[in-house]
Amino acid sequence: MDALKQIIDGQLKAELPEFSVGDTVRVSVRIKEGDRERIQMFEGTVIARKHGGIAETFTVRRVSYGVGVERVFPVHSPNVEKVEVVRKGRVRRSKLYYLRDRVGKAAKVKEQIR
Repeated sequence: MDALKQIIDGQLKAELPEFSVGDTVRVSVRIKEGDRERIQMFEGTVIARKHGGIAETFTVRRVSYGVGVERVFPVHSPNVEKVEVVRKGRVRRSKLYYLRDRVGKAAKVKEQIR
């Protein structure tokens, strides 16, 4: 078990910034289209972080043209180029699934004052 833990710790990416649920992030995702590759930005609010270690994922939600769009990103995926924190949010929950039912300004997360 310790050998497996050492292998997993050696594979984890350390370049990711510290972000948590409620933060607004800009995720750069590498997309392959045929033989070409490009980087696409996805900006939204982190509504969940799940699991831990090598299998950790986070869910980002944004509203695009009036339709809510959610994407789940593996934290340690090679397709996730970088994650930038745009603003910190002040929340009291570990999962923000209640934002799915809210519309307009009610779906906003307050900013954390530092």
